Order: sequence, then structure tokens, then C-alpha cells
Amino acid sequence: MDLTHFKDGKPQMVDVTEKPKTFRAATAEAFVELTEEALLALEKGGVGKGDPLTVAQLAGIQGAKKTADLIPLCHPLPLTGVEVKVELLREEKRVRIEATARTKAETGVEMEALTACAVAALTVYDMLKAASKGLVISQVRLLHKAGGKSGEWRREG
Repeated sequence: MDLTHFKDGKPQMVDVTEKPKTFRAATAEAFVELTEEALLALEKGGVGKGDPLTVAQLAGIQGAKKTADLIPLCHPLPLTGVEVKVELLREEKRVRIEATARTKAETGVEMEALTACAVAALTVYDMLKAASKGLVISQVRLLHKAGGKSGEWRREG
């Protein structure tokens, strides 16, 4: 399979001019593994900058909207919806982030969902780094995508 972002060995933005606008959606997730100190800071009601999980939720939405500014060959898309859920999994000592992006466009929104998760996870780190520098961001991954030429895809397991 040829990589679509290269032509004659050079990077290119894929030309989607002739593609129809169709509904597309993607869902991704990420985790932030917490230290005991960071978990305690979260449970006490946050840190001096505010509630880390609420701020991360807003940051994730903003990240999805800025994806084309961050990823060089991404198309700017008219997002019709972005949902970001941020939850503390206390027993697992980690935060789970899930983001869903939707559009009616010529290309998919996988990168927007992934970027939302990554930015939200980085925000959790930023908000809790005063309590602990040992946080780990992991498993930034696509869970599901729908629409477009390749149709539906869902991560198994």
C-alpha cells in the first residue's frame, strides 16, 4: 500500500477536491497513569490552576479544533461536533480520556480525535506536574472511525 502523504518521495497534502462531503466520525482514547501524589492532589479537589479534569476536557476540545495547525499535512476541517470525556479511574490510578469528533467533509476526523486525546492528556500532566513529575501518558489510540471510502473500522479488544 502506498502512503498517501508522499508523492515521488516528497511530502504532500492529499488532494481531496473531487471527493464528496460525507458524514465522518472518529473516537480515540488516551490514559494518564498517576502517581500516588498526583492522585491525592486530584482527590483533594485539584491544584492551584483549577480542576485538572475539567480544564483537560476543554483543552481536548480546543486541541481537536487546532489539529490542522499542529499536524503539517492535515486538512482544516469544519468540525460539527467534538465530545471529550475525562474520568478518574481511581482503582487503576489513572485518568481515561475519550474523544469523539464529527464532520461532514471530504476527509476523516481520526487525527482530530487523536489530537483531542493527546492535548487533554498533556493538560492533565501540566495541571498535576507540581504534585508529581512521574506521570505517564500512554495508549493514545484510535478506537473507531466511520464514514469515507474505507467505511467503518473498530479496534478489537
